[in-house]
Amino acid sequence: MEKKKTSLFDNGLIWFGAGVSIAEILTGTFLAPLGMQKGLLAILAGHVIGGIFFFLCGLISGTTGDSAMEAAGRFYGKKGGLLFSVLNVLQLAGWTAIMIYDGSVSAAGIWSVGRWIWCIVIGGLIIVWICIGITNLGKVSLAAMIALLGLTIVLCFAIMGQGGGGVIPAEVISFGAALELSVSMPLSWLPVVGDYTREAEEPVMASLVSTIVYSLVSCWMFVIGMAAAIFAGTSDITTIMIRAGLGVAGLLIIVFSTVTTTFLDAFSAGISAETFIGKLSGKTMAVITAAAGIVCAIAFPMDDITGFLYLIGSVFAPMAAVMITDFFILKKNAENRDYDVRNLAVWLVGFILYRIFMRVDIPVGYTLPDIVITMILTVTVHRLIPFEEDKKGN
Repeated sequence: MEKKKTSLFDNGLIWFGAGVSIAEILTGTFLAPLGMQKGLLAILAGHVIGGIFFFLCGLISGTTGDSAMEAAGRFYGKKGGLLFSVLNVLQLAGWTAIMIYDGSVSAAGIWSVGRWIWCIVIGGLIIVWICIGITNLGKVSLAAMIALLGLTIVLCFAIMGQGGGGVIPAEVISFGAALELSVSMPLSWLPVVGDYTREAEEPVMASLVSTIVYSLVSCWMFVIGMAAAIFAGTSDITTIMIRAGLGVAGLLIIVFSTVTTTFLDAFSAGISAETFIGKLSGKTMAVITAAAGIVCAIAFPMDDITGFLYLIGSVFAPMAAVMITDFFILKKNAENRDYDVRNLAVWLVGFILYRIFMRVDIPVGYTLPDIVITMILTVTVHRLIPFEEDKKGN
């Protein structure tokens, strides 16, 4: 694992690559029934909510120097934190497979040489990115980001030139559900962002830059997807690219946006796995994760990921709420204990509440009320059931 400190530019570059994502474009298409005005409001509000917690989780690792899952051990106990390490590896492995699958489907739509071939090509490039390493990508990453920026701008113009009929799809989605989909993307990075701010030269600014860059680019991707569904009359980005004559350019957008985003998932899966698998390095585990993602992307259909997004939210929103409350408000940690039963119990309540909230159409989505209630519960439980070291002021 590299020990070189990352600059603000490095952090911005990392999260620009994470934001440019086919998965985010596809998720944006689900918001089209709201129309442009309400859809934009849902996208912006969702990313503000998610961005605040994204920043705070990044700041915890940036301040402590811990990886995202090592930081979880501070608040849930050395062994209690392993629960979230395992869950995080599973969700990141899932994301890796989903991203390779989405990228292969879109790429095969432009150049039909077999979806499984594209799975291998995209997965192979992800492994190359992992082997080069997060702090050694340098000019390679910069060139890829510049190319993606230019190509994505071209894609925007291509979408806007597809007729502009303003035809809103017939499917129905509530504002609360649309807001929740917007929150879900930054939320999915909560157990990851700390892996890339822990070695930052300026932790506070690195967390802020990461948040701003990712949020703006993610909003942009959502708008591209939503506009494609409204103005071009289709949610199929591949169709848009072909209509606009973006053959090779469209293919490059698909492949490199998938690689630069999925690389972070696989790399963080390796870092998280280090907390409970000591025999293999994080980089080795990341390569294994990418390889497993290739196999799963070839073997299984993964067209609808909304249930997966909500599952991530239900697990990691209350996890982050407890950590943020403990670190910034209570200023305590459980790193010297095997388990912090209080925090684990509060997390479980938060998880259950999230699943209950999903059955109700809440105008502000499920995440915000779940996080607020979980934070209040954390403070209340710590006040009612203090441990001995809490009484001593430690």
